[in-house]
Amino acid sequence: MAKGKKALITGITGQDGSYLAELLLKKGYEVSGIVRKTSHEDYANIGHIQDELKLFQGDLLDPVSLREIIQKVNPDEVYNLASQSHPSESFKQPIHTAEITGIGAHRVLDATLDVNPKTKFYQASSSEMYGWVREIPQDEETPFNPANPYAAAKLYAYAMTRIYRKSYNMFATNGVLFNHESPRRHLGFVTQKVAYSAACASLGIKNSEHLNEEGELIFKNGKVALGNLEAKRDWGFAGDYVEAMWLMMQAENPDDFVVATGETHTIQELCEEAFSYVNLNWKDHITIDKRFVRPTETGPLVGDASKAKKILGWEPKTKFKALVKIMVDAHIARLK
Repeated sequence: MAKGKKALITGITGQDGSYLAELLLKKGYEVSGIVRKTSHEDYANIGHIQDELKLFQGDLLDPVSLREIIQKVNPDEVYNLASQSHPSESFKQPIHTAEITGIGAHRVLDATLDVNPKTKFYQASSSEMYGWVREIPQDEETPFNPANPYAAAKLYAYAMTRIYRKSYNMFATNGVLFNHESPRRHLGFVTQKVAYSAACASLGIKNSEHLNEEGELIFKNGKVALGNLEAKRDWGFAGDYVEAMWLMMQAENPDDFVVATGETHTIQELCEEAFSYVNLNWKDHITIDKRFVRPTETGPLVGDASKAKKILGWEPKTKFKALVKIMVDAHIARLK
């Protein structure tokens, strides 16, 4: 147990932030989080633990607020999980993505160093940085080759984390996480769209009232609109992956680690699994919409997490079929 330890999480209301906050509370941490001031405050992911958390209003665009919060909390560990996290959206908002996902991470890193150089820092890096892949599978030595503005911004944050580690002897570590999902993902992500649609179809709902972040109806006339069904991804469970984040921060030396399952599945396989779980034929419930095909497609992204297994003793616990089942079941429960 880590009694008396303090952690600060940016992006605490997101999928990873909420699972990480849960994990750290169980380990005896005092957990604080940075939340943005918005007209619509969405704390659904942390509602069940909100009373145990200390929340501070701040913004990755505002270095003054970041420094003040870090000074107040005086954390042992800072986990930077906040970002504009949609690769497809990053083509529509490339500058905003660079500001939040790239320079925003740099601001958190710099404020952490400035307030207390001994504070440990974790940067949430992404498999999207491999982009147009040069090797299969990808590990810590695979060259990065970003294929979208989100990946380029993540690569900037990754590089700055390494530079601060070497230049200032800072405990700064990168977790290069491959796709990881859960019922807490926003409905803009393809795994959530498919799981949600399978749940709607199983309950006989033709028009759901759920909109994704772009304001689009997810499920219409019994069908869900998707892009490239052949895109391959290495999908794991977010609850498993936050454990890897924590283990990186407990390691003897700061380093960079790939976190992945080592298995790939296509979006078509995802559809097959989700709809067959509710005894339906996926072909009856899918339409292809060119709006959801990225201008450039990455992959195939598949990670080799051998280093994390060897040094951290980490391995994924949740298999693909179990992950899909967890997500469909969660949507059925909500819809009912």
